Amino acid sequence: MRTFRLCGLAALLLVVATCSQADLPSPMGPVEFSGLPGGGEPNLFATSDGRVLFSWHEPTEDGGSALRMAVRTTEGWSEPKTIAENRNFFVNWADFPSLIELTDGSLLAHWLEKTARSTYAYHVMLSSSTDGGVTWSEPVRPHRDMSPTEHGFVSMVPLPDGGAALLWLDGRAMAGGGDMSVRFTTMAGGQTFGEELLLDDRTCECCQTAMVRTDDGNLVAAYRDRSDQEIRDIAVARLVDGKWSQPYHVADDNWYFTACPVNGPSLSTAGSTVVIAWFSAPDGESRAAVAFSRDGAVTFGEPVRIDDGNPLGRVDIELLADGAALVIWLEKVGGAAEIRARRVEASGVAGRSWTVTRTSQARRSGFPRMARVGDEMVFAWTDVEGGVRVAAATIRQ
Repeated sequence: MRTFRLCGLAALLLVVATCSQADLPSPMGPVEFSGLPGGGEPNLFATSDGRVLFSWHEPTEDGGSALRMAVRTTEGWSEPKTIAENRNFFVNWADFPSLIELTDGSLLAHWLEKTARSTYAYHVMLSSSTDGGVTWSEPVRPHRDMSPTEHGFVSMVPLPDGGAALLWLDGRAMAGGGDMSVRFTTMAGGQTFGEELLLDDRTCECCQTAMVRTDDGNLVAAYRDRSDQEIRDIAVARLVDGKWSQPYHVADDNWYFTACPVNGPSLSTAGSTVVIAWFSAPDGESRAAVAFSRDGAVTFGEPVRIDDGNPLGRVDIELLADGAALVIWLEKVGGAAEIRARRVEASGVAGRSWTVTRTSQARRSGFPRMARVGDEMVFAWTDVEGGVRVAAATIRQ
């Protein structure tokens, strides 16, 4: 892997064997990418041909922010490119941008832009590239609503026709004293949007959404629900034949909480299997859990607790080739935290946890992300002192 200057980035290679609970990671490296501190909000996307798209925010000299990208191939990381740059970006530790590749080979990126002085007045912006990120289209909004309220926590999924499915939290009703909602649309050709659909008209205000497309072509969405009694459990809905099903709770955690915990779910799918990870804290007991579905998220099995007793949450999950899943989360360790990983078998048996890296409990440390490419897992996280970091791990199955 070649070394180059990349603002706010550092990379570290790890080798991790997950076939045995006794195996622990052994370092190989590091290879450092050094630059200006302050980078954050990393995200990853694995393409169908084995590349990894990496996106992140980094500060600019004029006090603004840039959305940057790099591509990881078998030969290493590409030179970084700028997707968009301005002083109106809404940069938030929990509501991070994303970058995906569509089935026609084009790239689609989303970020957030302020629309008014109010703290949470921002809109979703989309831009596409047909030349690998060299040039980008004029930004467009996927939502029809233009009110100065929150629109964010986006999930994007490629569709077979070259378009994309888009899910987001929408605060248009909050301007009149209403509730946060979760909404959906599709995009084709980088500019044309389908019908805007309402999934749920009362949801948690600032937890990430998640969405995947199963092999049968259906979409599965997950988000944190909010009942009239302030129960904030994780809900799932399915898009079948163009219609969203009635949402249901993955598990009856019965978490009563009068504020947003800023801790959304994560989904992964292969075939008819869907796996979900989430954080909850009913009765004051924090815990992170995983559940498997064998029928495309029509139903889920019993939750498997995966934390080590003191989790912060901020989960991500990926299915492995053998049907097991790898889940990561933040675990409190003294005054700091660790990004920990655990393999969970399809049977529900959880393996031994191991530490990806030490990190901070601070919000600035953000949400660790990962993406699987064959037998390799790529991790990304924010180092509060050094910026964004990336690590790769070989998963022997």
